[in-house]
Amino acid sequence: MLSAPILLAAFDGWIDAAGAATACANHVAEEGRVVASFDVDSLNDYRARRPVLDVVDGVLARIQWPDILLRHVHVGDRDILVLVGPEPDYKWKQLGDDIVELARRLGVVEWISLGAIPAAVPHTRPVPVLATASTSAALRDGEQQGPGGILRVPAAALSAVEMTVAGAGIPAIGYYAQVPHYIGAAAYAPATLALLQHLERRLGVTIPLGTLGDDAVAQRQRLDAAIAEDEDSREYLARLETLASEERMPTGDELATEIERYLKEQT
Repeated sequence: MLSAPILLAAFDGWIDAAGAATACANHVAEEGRVVASFDVDSLNDYRARRPVLDVVDGVLARIQWPDILLRHVHVGDRDILVLVGPEPDYKWKQLGDDIVELARRLGVVEWISLGAIPAAVPHTRPVPVLATASTSAALRDGEQQGPGGILRVPAAALSAVEMTVAGAGIPAIGYYAQVPHYIGAAAYAPATLALLQHLERRLGVTIPLGTLGDDAVAQRQRLDAAIAEDEDSREYLARLETLASEERMPTGDELATEIERYLKEQT
């Protein structure tokens, strides 16, 4: 029997820059029990996102099919449900309706989206995390809602599902780590760590971080060394540092520009 469970959700895709959001969700759900799975054959286009094939000594040994799973973990005194997997290609509306039905059966009291977006931020500063909420009252002190104004970008399946959940009366918030756009597709442990820390404060629990702290420090050191060897990179980092020192929230237009650049690089 679950007690007032929270549902965390993350899909890979453009709203998962550097894989930070799905890494966070998988970290939380690592020891979790599978509660539900979804029919990925009807949701995914395998020619756009091909399963991984292992060929061992000339023998077709294994295909790694993608999974969209809902897992349950108990952290501290909280029941947490974690939905994570590849972003579906099809049936976003139906998926949202199915998740709402499942959430009601399980007694979900709050939805939390996890995302990561490319932004003009330096790796030398703490990772900024923007928050969204179905109602302004849902956010806590110290959570930065934004960006201000209109941010018009290609929609993500996660956002479509969140809107369906919120429309069904389940309070919904989202945390979006801002990842330095020059990181590219590489994993970025500091963003994963920042999302986990926001979850800890939100849920009032302690989540074991494993090696994430050490990974974040090591990655910072590698980036520092790489940038130190290139004058143009040093000058650009200095400009980003100046912007960061102003401690202002990026505008919708600024984030849209970075997202458009990121999407072009992924095609």
